[in-house]
Amino acid sequence: MAATIPPLTQGMLEPLRDGLARMILTKVAGPDPGSERARVHNTPGLRWFEPDRPIRRVHGDASMFAGGLRALLLQSLHPLAMAAVSAHSGYRGDPWGRLQRTSYFLAITTYGAAQDAEAAVERLRAIHERVRGTSPDGRPYHASDPHLLKWVHVAEVDSFLAAHQRYGAAPLDAAERDAYVEDMARVARRLGVVDPPTTEAELQQTLEEYRPELRGTTEARQAARFILVHPPVPWAVRPAYGVLTAAAVGLLPRWTRWPLRLPYLPLAENTMVRAAGEGLTRTIRWALASPTLANVDISPS
Repeated sequence: MAATIPPLTQGMLEPLRDGLARMILTKVAGPDPGSERARVHNTPGLRWFEPDRPIRRVHGDASMFAGGLRALLLQSLHPLAMAAVSAHSGYRGDPWGRLQRTSYFLAITTYGAAQDAEAAVERLRAIHERVRGTSPDGRPYHASDPHLLKWVHVAEVDSFLAAHQRYGAAPLDAAERDAYVEDMARVARRLGVVDPPTTEAELQQTLEEYRPELRGTTEARQAARFILVHPPVPWAVRPAYGVLTAAAVGLLPRWTRWPLRLPYLPLAENTMVRAAGEGLTRTIRWALASPTLANVDISPS
């Protein structure tokens, strides 16, 4: 049974809770997260996904923070995908902007009005059309290539699902996991992915099919160091960010570690890292569930 916080103590914790929520949301949603939230959730119109769909449960959980980092690390193992990211994404110069754009896309396609979701997809497809070049090993790449799009997609789905099953408030059962993969496939098709997986088994099969193409490049290892060792976060929150990155790395398959020069410490990952990750995820979930944020402008004053 969960411990009950005395009312007086709970009242004293509310300013801390709200401050933590503001700090998280301004990084994820930009300087005015209140208006972003209203635009996503309050715009009238039909939605792509009904309230009971698994995609809403997964994408609304704090486990997405670890899942997002895992996805970036896993995606970097495809040399052509990493070449495109390194040359065009601006992840070093504007990492928070990239995070905010990705977060908005996930939010609007999961919870937003259908017309806004369609507009977000069209904007992203237009960006993909412009992203093309040559990788360091001389191969051409094009971000709208359905094969590359599928890799990015399956790496995201696998990462979000793995994080939710490990750190989510309510892990999905087998049927719900299949339904989540199917939900994500609906978005993927609109982005140009051809024949995306629609079940968990198909997802794992697709990942295996890509493995011969994956390897650790200099660009991938540089991206991993940027994410894990030299992140653009204030020193005051580095310890918490360290827990988050350790949780993300702990979710990666063993075969990904050496190409990215990441450690594999199964005992520590299954005990200390998991416990710390669960604690941090609960703290983020607690902060973002602050009742005062539902009716108050949460933009910084």
